[in-house]
Amino acid sequence: MSRHIILSVVAFLVTVSACKTKQSQSDATETTEQTNVVTAPSFNADSAYTYIDKQVKFGPRVPNTPAHVNTGNYLVAKLKQFGCEVTEQNFVATTWDGKKLNARNIIGAINPKATKRIVLASHWDSRPHADQDPDKADQSKPVTAANDGASGVGVLLELARTIQQSQQKPTVGIDIVFFDAEDWGNGDKASNDFEKETGNQYDYIGFCLGSRYWAKNLHKPGYSAYYGILLDMVGAKGATFAKEGLSMQFAPSVVNNVWQTASRLGYSQYFVDAQGGQITDDHLAPNTIAKIPMIDIIHTNIGSGGFFPAWHTAEDDMSNIDRNTLKAVGQTLLQVVYNE
Repeated sequence: MSRHIILSVVAFLVTVSACKTKQSQSDATETTEQTNVVTAPSFNADSAYTYIDKQVKFGPRVPNTPAHVNTGNYLVAKLKQFGCEVTEQNFVATTWDGKKLNARNIIGAINPKATKRIVLASHWDSRPHADQDPDKADQSKPVTAANDGASGVGVLLELARTIQQSQQKPTVGIDIVFFDAEDWGNGDKASNDFEKETGNQYDYIGFCLGSRYWAKNLHKPGYSAYYGILLDMVGAKGATFAKEGLSMQFAPSVVNNVWQTASRLGYSQYFVDAQGGQITDDHLAPNTIAKIPMIDIIHTNIGSGGFFPAWHTAEDDMSNIDRNTLKAVGQTLLQVVYNE
């Protein structure tokens, strides 16, 4: 995950006892509405794990490096292998410190002729420096980014493979978007660049360059989507996903649908029914610029805030990736899209 600046360090308002009455009421409503549920195919966590490992083995996917180019080529090839209609958005991004990045958003369309579409997204680049590492000697090194980036990409690749090999396909069109240049920002440098573009009160501080480019230059003329789901840091052992604050502001019905689906599947220990803080992430530009309601499934620590321990450190490697978490996220997403 990247720049994720918690704009409101809302210390997750989890009061389980106060929610029980509302929970039971929503469950009753849900039971009535879920009479014709389609069972999605099984999500293979081992396969998703392999796709994450493959990305990591290329090396840190920092823009302007061979590892970045090679990983991008791999992602394009896999999406094509899985039957997606692939679009590449090549662009030059200017960072907060004036560097020029050769960047590439990668979009894979499933059922491209469907008029009703949803977006499933993750960023695929790596942070250029491990600024949160406790060892100062490692803070200038690039992040391997197994969880913070590669995990979401791995889940979405496996979702595409699963759909492509399933006899029963979802009726909705799905656009898998791999955003680039998400993680270059400087958390210590304030800027108002996003506010100047949109009049919105949220600042990007140099992060999320790929999603901003996509939101302003949608990959097809007149493109629109019913809603979107962003994955960020979705592979760590014991991950917890609260209902992120901006997601609840822009698309509360989508959040509730995803969390209720996860609960029905038995994954409520991951998808926690708790309000989270507001996080600047790749879902913000689609909401505010492209006007596509998009939510963020992101690992945050319930109660204390913050992210998983290896966030923005040299330790964000494959040792953090847990197949049980991948299964929870992937199966939930499949169930959601198969019931659109």
